[in-house]
Amino acid sequence: MTAHESERIQSVETAFEILDYLQHNEGAGVTEIADALSVSKSTAHGHLSTMESIGHVVKVDGTYRVGLRFLELGHHARSRYNLYESAKAEADQLAEMTGERCQIMVPEGHHGVYIYQTAGEQAVRTDSHIGSTVDLHCTAVGKCYLANLPKDELEAYLDDVGLAEQTEHTITDREAFRDELETVREQGYALNREERIIGMRAVGAPIVTDQNDVLGAISVSVPTTRIDDRAAEDELPKQVQRSARVIAIRTTYS
Repeated sequence: MTAHESERIQSVETAFEILDYLQHNEGAGVTEIADALSVSKSTAHGHLSTMESIGHVVKVDGTYRVGLRFLELGHHARSRYNLYESAKAEADQLAEMTGERCQIMVPEGHHGVYIYQTAGEQAVRTDSHIGSTVDLHCTAVGKCYLANLPKDELEAYLDDVGLAEQTEHTITDREAFRDELETVREQGYALNREERIIGMRAVGAPIVTDQNDVLGAISVSVPTTRIDDRAAEDELPKQVQRSARVIAIRTTYS
């Protein structure tokens, strides 16, 4: 057993597994939770009752759901990023200009988290939303971040996380992925060519300070039916890169 594993508390893990289940299934009862997580009904009921008593879950007609108290926690977590306040208006403008969905991502651990999303008139809804955690290697925003990592940190990421296949277009070969990141560094933007969701492409640009610190990234997602190679390699990157520069300036000097 490693030192990290010895510090893990099973009851805390169970509580968060229950919360994750409630979130992804729009609520559940005690029996469903117990069966899904392979715990006893008494264990499931004890956790749910405790979380209900402190306001983290609510119970309506026997069904438990995630409570609104998480709105406060989420707002607090997001408010730590000056990037959020600096990026909203620019992201809204980019979404309006392109008519598509725009998102702001910040890295957390080995994943990316969307701290803001906004949609233009033509935007297509996908499975991502504010607070979604996404893999870095198969998203335009994630590639922007990874491309700017020091070599040793990138290799540590590849060793720890790998390049899991999300679609048939995901780059899973390490050498090919390194080449991809080199292209991102050279051109200043990244492309997602249906690498996470079939039928969706994206263009992303890193949000970089004057000290070359990568705060996060901004991207625009477009259905493949509405974007051609010229738009993906010329027009849209210019728009996204401009927005990234504006956000970086606002964040640095706000």
